[in-house]
Amino acid sequence: MVLLDAAVRAGAPIAAVATYDHGTGPAARRAAALVARAGERLGVAVVTGRRTASRNEREATWRTARRDFLMGWASELMATIVTAHSRDDQIETVAIRILRGSGVRGLAAMDVDSGPLRPLLGVSRPQIASYANLFRVRWVEDPSNAGRDFLRNRVRHDLLPALEAVHPGFGDALAEVGRSAGAWRRQVESVVDGLAPVVAGESLVVRRTALAPFDQAGLAVLWPALAARLGVTLDRRGTERLAQFTTSRGRAGTIPLSGGATVQRTGTSFVLRPPRADTLLYLDE
Repeated sequence: MVLLDAAVRAGAPIAAVATYDHGTGPAARRAAALVARAGERLGVAVVTGRRTASRNEREATWRTARRDFLMGWASELMATIVTAHSRDDQIETVAIRILRGSGVRGLAAMDVDSGPLRPLLGVSRPQIASYANLFRVRWVEDPSNAGRDFLRNRVRHDLLPALEAVHPGFGDALAEVGRSAGAWRRQVESVVDGLAPVVAGESLVVRRTALAPFDQAGLAVLWPALAARLGVTLDRRGTERLAQFTTSRGRAGTIPLSGGATVQRTGTSFVLRPPRADTLLYLDE
């Protein structure tokens, strides 16, 4: 709601405001209704999605449904998705990525150039709350934010406050980790641009001569960035195998990767192909 108010005050072009009712109860319905009323009052179009939640659903299920809804409308309206993720959201995400053993690329968390725009990523939750109070912006608090059912909430309410208590400034340090990782990731993307990869249909093609100057350590950095341009995520083991495959001798060959993706080496190029639809498996954690 603060993002909407600030965008209107700044005169930003708004194709529509999107709100999504996850079907989790009265608070979700009130939040969607509040957005609809605000849009009508401000003269902004509102698009609303809703689903019926089942018991024992994971938060990832909600996130996926919301993402599909937003991407569908963004494509329909030829618009860019803009979200109100805050500095605190970024710090929590960096902490979660560390807990999950993420590499440098993942530690950038939400500080990336791809995906939604996040203009409030450097703004803290208390600052956002102060704005809301100053300009009398109404909002609905999601009661699930106070629970301990989800990892993010436990990180938010338990882990980070405990670490901050014994190490004042710990949150600032995590924010700096994310910022530094984001800057590193942008440098990597610049190098990848120089490789001139070509996305042709459902394949990504990069010339062997472009990758030839790099050793396995460098390729282990570049291949995940290349794969991401095709929407393919490489795990650590697959990245290492692919780096070895790239530097090995031979004119032709194909290497399978986890999840069903493959990389083919031809006489002139490496061709990355995503998983085929009939071989894609999803294994829940």
